Amino acid sequence: MNAASQDEADKAAARRAARAIDALRRGWPIGVEANGSRLNLLPVETGALEQALPSSGSVSLLISASRADTLKLLNQLAAADPSLPIQIRLPAPVSAAEIIAIVDPVLDMKYPMKGPFRSEPLSDPAAARAAMELARHAALLPAFLIVDEAEDVVGVDDVAAYAESSALTISAHAKLPVAANSEAHIYGFRSDADATDHIALVVGKRDGSTPVVRLHSECLTGDVLGSLKCDCGPQLHAALHQMSEATWGVLLYLRQEGRGIGLINKLRAYALQDQGFDTVDANQRLGFAIDARDFSIAARMLDLLNVPKVKLMTNNPEKVEGLEACGVTVEERLPVKIAANPHNEFYLDTKRERTGHQL
Repeated sequence: MNAASQDEADKAAARRAARAIDALRRGWPIGVEANGSRLNLLPVETGALEQALPSSGSVSLLISASRADTLKLLNQLAAADPSLPIQIRLPAPVSAAEIIAIVDPVLDMKYPMKGPFRSEPLSDPAAARAAMELARHAALLPAFLIVDEAEDVVGVDDVAAYAESSALTISAHAKLPVAANSEAHIYGFRSDADATDHIALVVGKRDGSTPVVRLHSECLTGDVLGSLKCDCGPQLHAALHQMSEATWGVLLYLRQEGRGIGLINKLRAYALQDQGFDTVDANQRLGFAIDARDFSIAARMLDLLNVPKVKLMTNNPEKVEGLEACGVTVEERLPVKIAANPHNEFYLDTKRERTGHQL
């Protein structure tokens, strides 16, 4: 296959994944194909569960490994890959409310008595893993009801094509004077399949020196509403002012809310924090990785801006590792010092304790 044909094939694959993600957000079942078989799944969060649940027999659910751990299920499959989802079977009839209580950790205190559950072999491990990734892209709880039929079909390779950062391109550019510096330009980035738009703000007058760069994941509650639960808003504005004091800088505003889990799931994480869980435990109890951000997107944006090396503003060494793994040279790590407040003191302290640094 020549380069042009491969490019078209990759675009077609990414579009299939995009349609599957859209179907999940609308509550429609999807089929995930792998190894010649298909796993048909209905998203628990958005699907019409009452119509899909049988009145007799049994019901099979697909849930994340970390959610299964909370439900004390992993020890039933000692030989399984600990990162794989878990498939459980329940006797019917079972109500939609009962299914939601099983998969949503925010409801654990309200409905503490669940189970016992019976785990069973995965119908298709590769398809199950891809389904969890699709749920994350759709910003839904990673939980599915296994069903008999689905109209929209996606392959495991399609999911990888959707997440391919090389498809990102610069779609718009304009001057944008900002409060921190009137000499600024804004760039908009998007890809063929992913409807998410990322932004870069180039601050100051560009020259041959290494720019000060900040990777900032979108935080609606902190950046826009001034939430005191995190330090995102203050870090954003401190970064812009620090760039203004340097020769020039680049703010990469990544649309990866909640470290890649989406706004609604981040609000669920807030609810779990109110119940006493720290931010790391909250993400894991929801069924996601501690940090689900994709640093290859930031690397691609820098490449399109012709920025091969940076002075990175971050308190998180993992951002340095993530960028360097994608081919960006980090000459220096510059700390961002933000004072804690009574509402985020616990949040910041637990991040330091659990990770050894601020995030």
